[in-house]
Amino acid sequence: MNYHRYQKIPEIGMTDRKWPDNVISKAPIWCSVDLRDGNQALEVPMNLTQKLEFFDYLVKIGFKTIEIGFPAASETDYSFCRELIDSNRIPDDVAIQVLTQSRPHIIEKTMDAVYGAKNVVIHLYNSTSTLQRDVVFGFGKEECKELAVSGTKMIKEYLDQDDSGTVWTFEYSPESFSSTEPDFAVEICDAVAEVWQPTPDKKMIINLPETVEYTLPNVYADMIEYFCAHTAYRDAILVSVHTHNDRGTGVAASELGLLAGADRVEGTLFGNGERTGNVDIITLAINMMMHGIDPELDLSDMNACIDIYEHCTSMNVEPRHPWAGKLVFTAFSGSHQDAINKGKKRMLETHSEMWEVPYLPIDPADVGRDYEPIIRINSQSGRGGVSYVLEQYFGLQLPKHFQKDFLQIVKDETDTRETELLPQQVFELFDDYYINVMTPYALDRFSEHALGDKKSEVEAIITDHDKEVTIKGMGKGLLDAFVNAFASYTGTDFSINMYNEHAMKSGTDSAAITYIEIKRGSDGQIFLGAGVSSSVTKSSVRAIISAYNRMIKE
Repeated sequence: MNYHRYQKIPEIGMTDRKWPDNVISKAPIWCSVDLRDGNQALEVPMNLTQKLEFFDYLVKIGFKTIEIGFPAASETDYSFCRELIDSNRIPDDVAIQVLTQSRPHIIEKTMDAVYGAKNVVIHLYNSTSTLQRDVVFGFGKEECKELAVSGTKMIKEYLDQDDSGTVWTFEYSPESFSSTEPDFAVEICDAVAEVWQPTPDKKMIINLPETVEYTLPNVYADMIEYFCAHTAYRDAILVSVHTHNDRGTGVAASELGLLAGADRVEGTLFGNGERTGNVDIITLAINMMMHGIDPELDLSDMNACIDIYEHCTSMNVEPRHPWAGKLVFTAFSGSHQDAINKGKKRMLETHSEMWEVPYLPIDPADVGRDYEPIIRINSQSGRGGVSYVLEQYFGLQLPKHFQKDFLQIVKDETDTRETELLPQQVFELFDDYYINVMTPYALDRFSEHALGDKKSEVEAIITDHDKEVTIKGMGKGLLDAFVNAFASYTGTDFSINMYNEHAMKSGTDSAAITYIEIKRGSDGQIFLGAGVSSSVTKSSVRAIISAYNRMIKE
């Protein structure tokens, strides 16, 4: 690995940082940049129809500021901007945000594009890092600062002459802020603010982008705190963060940026964006929700969010994407499955309003997910998970010995198939091994006669290898009498060791399932069987025969 070719971005060396002691107590001002930063990173950018659909969805879930494009750089962006305004698709409480560079013709076309909108954020930017200044532009700090100041002056001149009634907000971004000298970042932003003259009642936005993620999130937080502490206009600006995910810590950087004093977050749904993407606003929002903070975005239907995103961008949400992937609420591990099952039962028993289930930080239902996919069955599953699936999907409440016995059957099956088992496959496996196992012996019909003193006589017609046979026996109740009759006929001494039954579903058409353990007299070995019927007595007799048939097959 050529590690010697790279060097660390210098750190500030703060010794009195305050952000580690701060907490996030409210949602930031959210700004979606899906339609600009996210869109420009797509292999095939969104068309007008897709952009309109995406915009409507962003409004629906609660975004009040939406960056819609770079109108002067693309005719598609310009047309989209005009379509939103001319067709009156922008709600009165939503601001559109547009990006512009510090060039007269670009600013002029940008102002034409947004003319007539009710609320507009004009977002001016220029690159400020040492690398960008030296390699891309070939100028020093003063030329860089003059570019930002001149662009601000041009925009201010346009707006001073505007009579459209638009509510304007000005935003400035020192692009590549996180690799810009901290003191120069303050210097250039304050120079811009000096031209704009924001006030506490009419603030401007200073957006501090981590355009490329070079540092640890704590270093970015130090830079945000340094800026907030040293700018001369802190009470007159909204400090905004705009992080990318090159090091995989974009979410952490934004969260620490909020701790360090930021008021606003720019990002995208599911983190779409250049290279490894922008910060994922969905992850940030649900992270807040799980700490009891209102995220002020409605993400209660995550599936709809995924559908819109995938349809409009042709990107896919990964199976383990935080809070949204199809596997994020799924447990394969046996110990995890058991803990989830017990946690859910405890909540039902205590009627708790607070969500407290091991391994599930939030209730899947709060983001529109069902409980069914939570526990999936593969070779790593435990008996708690297998039992959960059978109970949730099919109403089977397996006794403990059945749970233990069936788990090994499931593990063998998943190892053989080298894949997970769907709920129906789990049930079919249980059915094949335990329920109504009717070979070589099967029940045709039976009748019971009470003899008094709690004794019964049973006469049953069974099939023995397809041959019809009548058996009779007496005992203390139906099952004891049937066991005596069947044991006498087969010549095998056995007894009932455990009996359990329940209805499989509610209502008048309920089917009963009976679980039976029989003990072989010769060695005390236990064998399991189950029976299903609309009649409890019939399901019980079938369970005895199922257990016996399993005994003689082993």
